[in-house]
Amino acid sequence: MKSWEIKPARDLGLPLGQRLRSLARERGLVGLALNGVWRHALRLYLAAAHRLEVEGRENLPPPPFVIIANHASHLDALTLAAALRGEAARAAHALAAGEVFFGKPAGAAFAAYAINALPVWRGRTQRSELKLLRERLLEDRLAYILFPEGTRSRDGTMAPFQPGLAMLVAGTPVPVVPCWIEGAHASWPPSRRWPRPGKLRLRIGTPLVFEDVAADAEGRARIAQAARDAVVALREG
Repeated sequence: MKSWEIKPARDLGLPLGQRLRSLARERGLVGLALNGVWRHALRLYLAAAHRLEVEGRENLPPPPFVIIANHASHLDALTLAAALRGEAARAAHALAAGEVFFGKPAGAAFAAYAINALPVWRGRTQRSELKLLRERLLEDRLAYILFPEGTRSRDGTMAPFQPGLAMLVAGTPVPVVPCWIEGAHASWPPSRRWPRPGKLRLRIGTPLVFEDVAADAEGRARIAQAARDAVVALREG
């Protein structure tokens, strides 16, 4: 007979404001309901305004996994989230820039409850925070939406990948799913405040696994380059 271990919620006892910005935040019934409504509305919007076309959804594994893509628009995270279904959609957490999405209480509440984002603060993310994200990815069987470039491209070209991805997956069986997003920069470049209608295409590639790669400097560089090469290959068809 399987033994069950009951664990308290990771965010138990945290005040609301701190819980919204915590990497340990877990969703209750309200969060699940709001996120479900948001996902439904998001899919309707992307279908109507951007005629979203998804190729390769069959390449998505069950959680846990990390899904990555090129990053040139706020539409990118919305596109990846909308492509997920079932268990993966419910387990998805976008790793979002804390200073952009969690700076004000209203924005933090929307990012936490609707988008189900977790904050990553540029330039001050500590090793202990990456360790917690890695632990949650494995133990809670989550799906992370991550953009390894670290920030949106201003001209649509792709920058080198940062080492944060490797800190999450090196030495684990967690798949990394490469994707290429086409049309997001044209519809909503960083220079625009709001998006305009335009065709979006998402190509989902074959997952990569880095179970035999160490999280040292050489391993981090190897993972970053392999992940970037996989995304570029999807761009080139």
